[in-house]
Amino acid sequence: QVQLVESGGGLVQAGGSLRLSCAASGRTFGRCAMGWFRQAPGKEREFAAAISGSGGSTYYVDSVKGRFTISRDNAKNTVYLQMNSLKPEDTAVYYCASTKVGYSHTYYTKAYDYSYWGQGTQVTVSS
Repeated sequence: QVQLVESGGGLVQAGGSLRLSCAASGRTFGRCAMGWFRQAPGKEREFAAAISGSGGSTYYVDSVKGRFTISRDNAKNTVYLQMNSLKPEDTAVYYCASTKVGYSHTYYTKAYDYSYWGQGTQVTVSS
């Protein structure tokens, strides 16, 4: 069983930056692909960014490309989401997610590809 704990959310003005962290339990972190999803009020959860197990492959939804960067430190069992040039429309609860062990060679963009989810962290961007 993998446990994921997000941190780093908060309130920021438009144009500002935040870095989200997601700490994972277990010793198989590097063998799992990771992703960040977000859910705005009244909307469905959507994919934001994903990274392969080695960190060599990443993918972003168009709306965050050039502003967000996903990365991981396998020695620390942690995945990050650096968010720059934040916009009010980025306001959402952000969730990190992990695949099962063995699905690490690429990234995944669909929620059903992920087996483990964190509790979420709130990001609010004021205009």
